[in-house]
Amino acid sequence: MSKRVKVLIVDDSAVIRQLLTMLLSEDPEIEVVGTAGDPLIARDRIKELNPDVVTLDVEMPNMDGVTFLRKIMALRPMPVVMISTLTQAGANTTLEALEIGAVDFIAKPHSDVANGLTAIAHELQSKVKAAARARVSIRTPAIAKPKAVRPQWSGSGERIIAIGASTGGVEALKTVLMAMPSVCPPILITQHMPPRFTTAFAERLNRECPMKVSEATHNQPAEPNHAYIAPGGLQLELVRVGGYYRCSVTEAPPVSGHCPSVDVLFRSVAHVAGRSAVGAILTGMGRDGAEGLLEMRKAGATTFGQDESTSLIYGMPRAAFERGAVTRQYPLTGIADAIMDACDGDGKAHASPARTASGR
Repeated sequence: MSKRVKVLIVDDSAVIRQLLTMLLSEDPEIEVVGTAGDPLIARDRIKELNPDVVTLDVEMPNMDGVTFLRKIMALRPMPVVMISTLTQAGANTTLEALEIGAVDFIAKPHSDVANGLTAIAHELQSKVKAAARARVSIRTPAIAKPKAVRPQWSGSGERIIAIGASTGGVEALKTVLMAMPSVCPPILITQHMPPRFTTAFAERLNRECPMKVSEATHNQPAEPNHAYIAPGGLQLELVRVGGYYRCSVTEAPPVSGHCPSVDVLFRSVAHVAGRSAVGAILTGMGRDGAEGLLEMRKAGATTFGQDESTSLIYGMPRAAFERGAVTRQYPLTGIADAIMDACDGDGKAHASPARTASGR
């Protein structure tokens, strides 16, 4: 990066503030310009120090982190990385924060926090630097408009949909699933998240999306009108047993640095479903999914990527596009229609010309 990323740390624990300062300062590309023990102090520090990124604790006195985040995103949108706890309550609150506009989060352990944070120092540094490059803007309430009703899936063929996402994926996946019909092929999703968070994420999506959404379980049938979320800390693959698609959920090492890994999901779909599959890679940091999506395309699947202008972090989609894995790029709001058109098509969609990030 051309200049150091200026970070403001907001946490009510002096110990955590000191620890985060030490860990972030170990990276020569990061400068911790200040700390604050509560949002009221943080408000003045933001005005004074003009940080590039704020790390924000979820639970604080005077004003909780989510309430303060709402104020930040309404008055002065900027990249925020939430510091959460590995609990169910922490997961729900963090997902709310991501929907409001936080770029990413770090899950600190419930006990032995010092050693736990030290163990993920590199992840913390990487997420802060990625957040500094994120496209953050004011989120205004959507104006209710009559929505065109998309025809239900025709049900032709043994279609399967595979989607991968990381940073920014909470909102991106919700946008895609909300725009799809309730009658659709099975959807397998890998979103980079730790345990507990994927459970809460699936439950949130299930309450709002047209199709059923749940966390995948081992040997579960992959059925139409249902989306399956890869559990945090486990690998999700598509398998065929007795002529039917099923979810395989197993303990396995990280692949491409992640567990669950998008590459693992995409490669299994390429092997099992081939030409019957449709794959999409959404916003995220890093390269996970690029090689797997390329295998899907080589196997005859139709493959899409989110374009640069609508990606919070154009890392994973860029890597897949540059690798030649993406058939065509679309803005986020066009992904659902592209997927369903491919599912209802005759298999020729994979021959469409690819667009550049600028749409040319």
